[in-house]
This record gives sequence, structure tokens and C-alpha cells, in this order.
Amino acid sequence: MATIPWLVDVLRGAGVQVVVEGDWLNRMRPGSFDPIGVLWHHTAATSSATNPHPALNICINGRPDLAGPLCQALVDYHGVFHVISAGRCNHAGASRGSGPIPAGDGNTLMIGWEIDYNGVDQEMTAAQYNASIAATAAVLTRLGRDASHARGHRETSTTGKIDPSFIDLNVMRSDVAAKMAGGTAWSSIVDNSTAGRFTASANWGISSYSGQRYGADYRYADPVAASDPAWYRFNVPAAGNYRVDAWWPANSGYNSAAPYIVATTTGNRTVTVDQRVTGGQWRTLGTFALPAGDANRVAVSRWTTGTGLVIADAVRLTRV
Repeated sequence: MATIPWLVDVLRGAGVQVVVEGDWLNRMRPGSFDPIGVLWHHTAATSSATNPHPALNICINGRPDLAGPLCQALVDYHGVFHVISAGRCNHAGASRGSGPIPAGDGNTLMIGWEIDYNGVDQEMTAAQYNASIAATAAVLTRLGRDASHARGHRETSTTGKIDPSFIDLNVMRSDVAAKMAGGTAWSSIVDNSTAGRFTASANWGISSYSGQRYGADYRYADPVAASDPAWYRFNVPAAGNYRVDAWWPANSGYNSAAPYIVATTTGNRTVTVDQRVTGGQWRTLGTFALPAGDANRVAVSRWTTGTGLVIADAVRLTRV
């Protein structure tokens, strides 16, 4: 049976923080293991800063209906890789084939990352995403495979799995490819305090109340049926597709349906988010075609039927 005893060294060489969980070199399931790719999952457990890896014990020891280990590594809330196994694990089941991954035994074909978030009302954190990109790029390089050999469980499952939720898998693969190429995609962040890049009327107050804020403070305003957006200006280097991420502090008194407006090449697109939850992290609004040039590209609007204060904190663009 093949194993991957090099896994910890490869991850650490990529700058990924690693915790080795017990006898990982000898913890595995019987059967063949000859991986050609990496498979991404979410655990369906709710993680947090104070409970960063709630599914770790299950991933190591399994469930009554499925023997452990259930993945080669678990990625906790802070982006730490908990390495569980160097061999075959019960994570993938049967593969129906996706991209270059053929149909067959997914546990033989793929190395599995279980990213510890619930996937229902919780997305993976920025730390989990960045660590998963770096780890996947490093492992695929070690395997001699390209980024197309990274798949999501929902792409290979024969039983209707939905994981990993809230992620554009093509964008994630593009980020892996960029990492493998040794380059970094263009990315820019505009905070509400970025000079010359953020504009809002006097109706938008300033607060530093929430510890989940990006930077020193953020802006807030009451919802109103009128046009009074807070704008974020970006100097987009070239026409192309860009991922738009937003950061806001969450609070039960913040808006239940805050509209973000993205000025695309084909007109304005609106994405509505619930600012009462999942704050203090980057949340992806989507990928949009943007024109080149220095202009207002993203806004937070007060025009909403949602209740609670509308928050404008930070926005990030990343070319994909």
C-alpha cells in the first residue's frame, strides 16, 4: 500500500502551519492508495475562533457508520492543518469522474482536506481558504499534477454531496494554479478609511464598536428608500474577471439584507448579504467581469427593506 510520508514536510515547506495528530504515519484504512489529486470537503460542523476544530475527533476516529480516519488532514478555523493520516482514508467514496479525475474509488485516487465549517450558514474563513490553496498547490506539485486535479466533493460524489459550500470551485482552482506558477493574482483592498478610495455622505456615521471590524473603524447608516451609497474606488489594471469579497462586523442590530452593488462591464449587479452573521472575515460576493480603469466599482447601499444598520467596512478585488 502506498503512503505519503512526505505530506508534513511538503505542507511546512509551503508555509502552512501544521499540527501532527498522533501516529499519522500508520493511521489509515486498508486498501489501495495511489493519489493523483486533492479533494476539498467541508465537515458540516460549526467552528469558531474559540472552537476551531470541532470535527477533529470524528475525522480521526470516524463515526458509527464510517470508520476513521476520514481525511488526510483537517483544516481548522485559523487555517491550521491537522495532519491525521499518510495513507488511505474514508473521505471520498465512489468517484463519478470530474475533470482529469476518473470514475472509480475516490479514496484511492485523492488526498482529502476536511475544512472545518458547517456549510449551511457558515463559509470557510479566509485563513482556511488561503491555507487550503497553499497546501493544495504544494501537494499537487509534489504529485506532478496541475491545478485541474483539485476537485470539490460535490463534483465527484455519486450520492449528491454539496461540499464544499459557498465556494466557486473554478475560482479556487485558478488560485491554486496561480500559486503553482509562483505568481500571485492582482488584488487590492479598499477600507472605509483608505484615503481617496472611499466616499460616503454625512449620513454615514463612524464606529469602532465591533472587534470584528477591518482596520480601525467602519461606517454605518440607517436603511432608507433613497440612493445614498458608500462607494469603493479601485484602479483595475485590466479588463477581466475579478472576485469581489466584502468584510463587515456582524451584530444582531446590523442589516438583514444589505445590498452590495458591483459596477460591471454590463451594468450594475446587486448582491444582498445578512450583516447580522458571519462577520470578521472576507465573504465572497461573486466573480464579475470588470472594465479596466480607476473608478467607483463597489458600493454598499442604504436602499433596502432589511432591518438594522447598514455597514460599510472593507472590500477586496482579486483577479481570477
